[in-house]
Amino acid sequence: MKLATIRTASGSAAVRVDADAAVEVGAPDLGVFLADADWRIKAERADGPRHGLAALEYAPVVPRPEKIFCVGLNYRTHILEMGRELPEHPALFAKFARALVGAHDPVALPSGSEQVDWEAELGVVIGAEVRHATPEQAAAAIAGYTVVNDVTARDFQYRSVQWLQGKTFERSTPVGPWLVTDAEPGAITCVVDDDVVQKADTADLVFGPAALVAYISRIVTLVPGDLIATGTPGGVGHARKPPRYLTEGSRLTTRVEGVGELRNTMTRER
Repeated sequence: MKLATIRTASGSAAVRVDADAAVEVGAPDLGVFLADADWRIKAERADGPRHGLAALEYAPVVPRPEKIFCVGLNYRTHILEMGRELPEHPALFAKFARALVGAHDPVALPSGSEQVDWEAELGVVIGAEVRHATPEQAAAAIAGYTVVNDVTARDFQYRSVQWLQGKTFERSTPVGPWLVTDAEPGAITCVVDDDVVQKADTADLVFGPAALVAYISRIVTLVPGDLIATGTPGGVGHARKPPRYLTEGSRLTTRVEGVGELRNTMTRER
């Protein structure tokens, strides 16, 4: 089952995306909808207003999550090829909701940055409140999977040992187009213009989705709508020789097999 938040003439709506139409499920966005303990049943039974698929305008899958956690250095092959040891614990940082844009929205190149990079990622959306979760409880708390690109201003990121300032510029992080409740995520790919710049398998994650939910829930209560970006594989522009960065007009395509695809164009922040 695919669930999304779409923009409508009167605001926004949470929808179930079927093969022939998007069906409203009775909430203004997916974050509100997931807060209902019976969201799965209500989504399956929903028969609200319908929207044609060709005209859908996707908002961020959860427009205003309470929390956005991101994970660094989480692909096994990439870590080992860099000569590093596998981490004992996840490296966590955060974003804020104003960073998020929809699956086909323009992505803003941050003013003052000349080193804007791509980071294709598998996203995890929380569907039930969870704290101090066992692995089983963590897996059950996952509503589904989505696609994220953690677009990063490297020149801001590396101004200090803390990464936040390079990671949460406004309108910089596409997420969507939907969450898939029964997905089995496979290959993750990033394409800049016509060049495949990242390709890996999500099975190569050091800390998988349930492990991340369990770990983070030891720190803070996770609630419905919270988003976890699980990390990016090798192939980022900053690590290339010479480095390669996104520029105005760059076309950024991010896909996760079995989940979905983002298509965004870079625009200069004004």
